Amino acid sequence: MSDLLTLTPEGLFCPKIDAHIDPVRPVDRAIITHGHADHARAGHGAVLATRQTLEIMSLRYGGNFCGQQQTLDYREQLTIGGVDISLHPAGHVLGSAQVLLENIGGRTVVSGDYKRQGDPTCVPFELVPCDTFVTEATFGLPVFKHPPALGEVRKLLQSLELFPDKVHLVGAYALGKAQRVIGELRAAGYDRPIYLHGALVKLTDYYQSQGIDLGSIEAVGGRGKELAGEIVLCPPGQLADRWARRFGETVTSMASGWMRVRARARQRGVELPLIMSDHADWDGLCRTIEETGAGQIWVTHGAEEALVHWCQINGRKARPLNMIGYDDGEDAELGPSAEAAQE
Repeated sequence: MSDLLTLTPEGLFCPKIDAHIDPVRPVDRAIITHGHADHARAGHGAVLATRQTLEIMSLRYGGNFCGQQQTLDYREQLTIGGVDISLHPAGHVLGSAQVLLENIGGRTVVSGDYKRQGDPTCVPFELVPCDTFVTEATFGLPVFKHPPALGEVRKLLQSLELFPDKVHLVGAYALGKAQRVIGELRAAGYDRPIYLHGALVKLTDYYQSQGIDLGSIEAVGGRGKELAGEIVLCPPGQLADRWARRFGETVTSMASGWMRVRARARQRGVELPLIMSDHADWDGLCRTIEETGAGQIWVTHGAEEALVHWCQINGRKARPLNMIGYDDGEDAELGPSAEAAQE
């Protein structure tokens, strides 16, 4: 496929450094872009990642999730087999990174998952010029345009004013989304305590330990109807679970880029959809491809064909990789992490 990168059943592979990037099954050596369950799996012999990604993996899988860990800070360079390796912010979740591989043959960037919108809970996306750019396409259709997050959380705050006698129950994934919702609420001026399902506490505490100020956070514990007028965050799977019945009459919300699709909101029983994504929307994907200057684009997962077609009509070589083992973005967080835990 290229001098630096090829495709194996385990995923993207760089032969010159003998390492896979976000492999879908255990391998000897892996570079991990971020801690979401469909990219960061346990069981590898050795893992290279940012410190925060390694710590998140340890929290989710236990300290022995791999044989050996190696930390690489943003923009720090490591040279193996004549290839310079560096990690650059992806703006997706805390610790998320793009992988830059560079040698005399050129520069290849594997972006992992990324977004271009601002986020108070992680380092912003950094544009890395390259010759070959490997991009996701989770929201790779023109219909997906993510509005500013501030406007979405204001919908939630307006609903609180209209229905002060109801608990506002917000479905949000444990890594990245829950913390971003809290951070955006704080940026909008909301200073009351925010209550969390037990499955969201560990990672939220970790974010705060990393200097992310999320204000007053409390676990729901045994409370229920007495939280009327408050905001409660929980894993999306708990919205329709018996756990949610303790609150009596609620306003049910969910924060996800998929809330742009009304059928998805109805399927989840969501009354107040919040279109808030940790992935680039269509415009963000196209803009990023253009700004990297890459002449060759590989599309890893999502709406691959649409983005490949856009690249081709805009003068870039492009191909879908048709990789299996990755979920469609945000739904991946229903995986092996703590979301399934009950209080």
